[in-house]
Parts: sequence; structure tokens; C-alpha cells
Amino acid sequence: MVEDTSPWGRLRSQVAAGEIDTVVIAFTDMQGRLQGKRCHAGWFLDEVAGHGTEGCNYLLAVDVEMATVDGYEMASWERGYGDFVLRPDPATLRLLPWHPGSALVLADLEWLDGSPVAASPRQILRRQLDRLAERGWTAMVGTELELLVFKDTYEDAWDRGYRGLTPANRYNVDYSLLGTGRIEPLLRRIRNEMTGAGMVVESAKGECNLGQHEIAFRYTDALTTADNHSVYKTGAKEIAAQEGVAISFMAKFDEREGNSCHVHLSLRDESGRPVFAGDDGGPSPEFECFLAGQLEAMAELTLLLAPNINSYKRFAAGSFAPTSIAWGHDNRTCALRVVGRGASLRFEHRVPGGDVNPYLAIAAIVAAGLDGIERDLPLPPPTAGNAYASDARRVPATLRDAAELFGRSDLARKAFGDEVVDHYLNMARVEQAAFEAAVTDWERKRGFERL
Repeated sequence: MVEDTSPWGRLRSQVAAGEIDTVVIAFTDMQGRLQGKRCHAGWFLDEVAGHGTEGCNYLLAVDVEMATVDGYEMASWERGYGDFVLRPDPATLRLLPWHPGSALVLADLEWLDGSPVAASPRQILRRQLDRLAERGWTAMVGTELELLVFKDTYEDAWDRGYRGLTPANRYNVDYSLLGTGRIEPLLRRIRNEMTGAGMVVESAKGECNLGQHEIAFRYTDALTTADNHSVYKTGAKEIAAQEGVAISFMAKFDEREGNSCHVHLSLRDESGRPVFAGDDGGPSPEFECFLAGQLEAMAELTLLLAPNINSYKRFAAGSFAPTSIAWGHDNRTCALRVVGRGASLRFEHRVPGGDVNPYLAIAAIVAAGLDGIERDLPLPPPTAGNAYASDARRVPATLRDAAELFGRSDLARKAFGDEVVDHYLNMARVEQAAFEAAVTDWERKRGFERL
């Protein structure tokens, strides 16, 4: 008898051996969170693997608190909040070592007639990767997520209104082995269990804010990187909860350094040749146009790179988060940092924070780069000094500014389509309205007695 080595065949063998009893089917929502169902493994193999499963389409039309909101064309009370289909992608099947007996598979979203859900983040990225594929190119991407570790549980943090929390480190532990050693049991679990989930872990290091750390993963193709990013972010939170601590990926938790998510990107052709490398090991004409496209489109596509009110608090001079739309060679004051040479030549996009949706960010970067190539945009000179003090154009300073630019962007509508642009524009408007309706601690502290 020939052994079935397909993903579903391997899963069936693991289920028969009693190793797997639960399969999680998940997709990434607008906010970058995994949503889905836990299925009994036998049921998944018999009914879901070949046919998919349904989920309410409100899952792509709610705010961060899962509240139904107005303004979405694809889902509303008037439309009855029907279903879409979660179609499992067998290539994403993996173990979940932090949940005994569990495996996970990611899904693409389809309407009941089989057509793709255009506003799904994974579909948005797929569309841009298809545009690259038409040229015979593949995007290779790595995302570098920073996080804050607190010695409080998530429930304690909630009950305390996220005030007075205890960071895992009390001082700057950037590259400090002593600092990372303080929480090595947590970091070790995350590293090893992400390895068990099929990711290639490189290293862990301390960062600047109190209790801030980063775990780095090896780059791979863009879609796999976005998938891994989403699984890691959810899994790390779940592992932290099991350890009785809390971690946060929010872009700006306090007035110190924020959590970044630097995105490294390069291109390969069908033969595996690095598209960005010229014959002399320096940048190719394609690289220069692709990078010029980032500069040209950055302001109008920032909404997909910085999707929340809090994202914009991170953009502060002298914070290692960018404020200027500039590029430079190994210059961390610029929004775009060019590093490597020859086959390793790439750029690091420093605008995204830890709250970014990786599918949307990578899609925006690819769309901007292709626009630069299609228009043969010239690359301006690099910024050699302090970009914070330069006269370069600025990254949008607020969600409102970014949304306005995104809504007016001809490039966004050409690359993503009106449906996608209007969908995420509404997401920004909902977020902005919720923030403007909130009364903050800052207002109470300043105004309760003294005003």
C-alpha cells in the first residue's frame, strides 16, 4: 500500500496514531488576529478538509472589540450577516505544540459561489503576489516583531485598566544577555514551540523599552512569512498566558520606545536569481525603481502600514521609528534602510509597528514597488545624515491624515480595487470615531479639578 504523504494524508496518520485530536482552522481578520474554529480532527478530515467550513461574514466587518459597525458594503444588518467559506490551505498545516493534540491550518475566504472575498487580507496579498508572478518574480520577506513582556496576567492587566503593570525588565536591556536571561524560560518556550510549528527561529534579543524583546525568524516567501507572523503573534500570547505573564505588540504602550515590525523585502526571479542585485553586486535598475516606488507611494499607502490610532504615536524623532520619507544606506533614521550587497541586497521598511497586519503591509510594499517599476521612477539620492532633521516629506502623523490620503490615492484604487480601498477606509473611520468619542485618563488628570 502506497503511503499518502500529502498534508491531509499525514494528518490522517497522526489522528489514527492518537497524536492529533483537534484541528484549528483559522484566517487573519482586518486587525491581524486569527479567527476561526476548533474542529474534532475526525470531523475535520471527513467534512472540512475537502469542503471548507462556514463563518459569519461579520468577521471582516467589526471593530477590535467585535462590535458590528456601519459602513461596510460586504456585511451589514440590511444584508443579514450571512456566511462566507473558510477554505483550508493544506500547505499551511502545522502542529501547535503549545496546545496538546492540536494542529492548525490557515484558510482562504470565499463567498458561497466560490469567488474570493476581496477584502480578506490574505486575498489582498495574494493579488499583489500574482502581479509579481506575472513578471516571473517572487517576494522574499522577513518581519521583525518587537514585544513587551509584563509579569502581570492578561486578566490582572484588564482589571487594573492596564495601569501600574510590572515590566519583565526594569531598565534598557538592548542586546543584554543578563536582561534576556531574566525571562529565558518564556523566550525558550516561544522559540522552541514556534520551531515545532514549522518556523525557522534565528535568535532572541533584548530591546530598549522596559521588558521589550524581539524574536527573529528566517525570511521566506511573502505569503508564508505573513502566515507565520500571524501564527507566531497569536501563539506567543497564548504561551505567555500559560506562563502567567502578558505580552503586548501594540505600537506605542507608553512614552518610551514603541514596538516596531521592520519588514525586509527582496525579489527572486524564476531561476532564483536576486532581482535587486546588479551585475557588479550593487543595486540593479529594478531595485532603484522599486525603492523609488516606496518613496513615492509611502504617504498614500501608510494606512496599510500603520492601521490604528496608536500606530501614529510611535512616529517620534529620535525614537528609531521613522518620521521622514527617506532612504539611506544602513541608516536607521530613515523610513527605508538599504542593507546587504549582491544576493543579500534588500531594503528594510521601518514604518510598520507591532500592531501591523502583515498581509496588508506586504501588499502595500509590493504595490508601491511595482508602481515604481511600471513608471520607471528615478531614485533620489540617499540620506546620509540624520533623517529626522532633513527636509524630506513626512510620514502621515495621524490616522485621519493617512486615511484621507489613502482614500484619494489613484494607486491604491488601481492596485487593490475600489472595494478593498473603501472597506479599509471605513475601518479607519470607525477607529477614528471610536477614539474621538472616548474620554481618556489624560483628560481626567488634567481637567477633573484644575479646569
